[in-house]
Amino acid sequence: MTHLPAARLAAPSVPAPAPDPVATSAPMREVLAAAEDVAETPTTVLLLGESGTGKEVLARYIHRRSPRAAGPWVAVNCAALPGDLLESELFGHERGAFTGAADRRTGRFEQAHGGTLLLDEISEIPLPLQAKLLRVLQEREVDRVGGQHPVPVDVRVIATTNRDLAGMMADGHFRSDLYYRLNVFPVVLPPLRTRLEDLPGLCDTLLAEAAAEMGRVPPRLAPDAIGLLAAHPFPGNVRELRNLLQRALVRCRGPVIGPEHVRADADLGARPAPDPEIPAFLPLELAALERIAIREALRRVNGNRTHAARLLGIGLRTLRNKLRAWRQEEEIDPARAEARQILPGRLGRAAENAAPPLGSAPARTSQEERA
Repeated sequence: MTHLPAARLAAPSVPAPAPDPVATSAPMREVLAAAEDVAETPTTVLLLGESGTGKEVLARYIHRRSPRAAGPWVAVNCAALPGDLLESELFGHERGAFTGAADRRTGRFEQAHGGTLLLDEISEIPLPLQAKLLRVLQEREVDRVGGQHPVPVDVRVIATTNRDLAGMMADGHFRSDLYYRLNVFPVVLPPLRTRLEDLPGLCDTLLAEAAAEMGRVPPRLAPDAIGLLAAHPFPGNVRELRNLLQRALVRCRGPVIGPEHVRADADLGARPAPDPEIPAFLPLELAALERIAIREALRRVNGNRTHAARLLGIGLRTLRNKLRAWRQEEEIDPARAEARQILPGRLGRAAENAAPPLGSAPARTSQEERA
């Protein structure tokens, strides 16, 4: 039987409590400040962001910092079960309510009474079930499947999604009344590529967790390895970083994880270097980039649409039509504008502060614009 060197074994210990979110970067400091503010209240929270950004970690942090911290923490993955099973999972059922219901079962809402219920991937709840969920959120009582009387519940709800709920609502795939009931206090988690200042702290935390699971002393991450990780786009965000570090830890048998362990694992060295002229935080959706370009063009010419159209290389009529369409969209569906994620970093703040609102009437200085 082969034994690991004694120096590499960690002494058995009681499992440590879940760590707080790493928040060295300015975007994450803002997120954590918002989480601390809402934690003191019973307000419903909607956590938005790409997959793997740590929405459940933040939800657990809000629960721990809330007056309900001593109460139960219950999490449900709404995408993991079909609608008929999800209804029973959330609301419970009475004995004989359906074939196979041999006993009464309390649902997750009742289990979370006095505490916090996390509805993960809320966007995946089927439309028929959304109506029943809305009633629970409004009335604070659940109807078990097959039940005769509602059961009062005292639950703080935190919902998460990586999808555009406002867009789903506009397409008829998500109830508007449920959206407004959930969207009381939205918090957008930034992707890892926009918060690279957090990378060293995240690596330390994730390596410590992985090493504890393996019964090992966590190795140190070499600066060259951190630099290699920082150049990676991380489409899977923190979840991808966790998996990468776990695999590097398996391969590393010494006290230091070097770039050779990271590169061998993810072939990061073969990836092309990012274009230094394109900020990493810019979205890649064409519609979002178009809005940014139009905002910036209008800002540079003090709102003159004729000059902005020339800068953009489009016709004045085309620019007017885009501004009119966006203005009408926000008048008809203000939630869509509210839910749109503000760009992180200096560019996003400058565009929001300096540019006139899209669709607003700019200063007109030529006969052509008055036409």
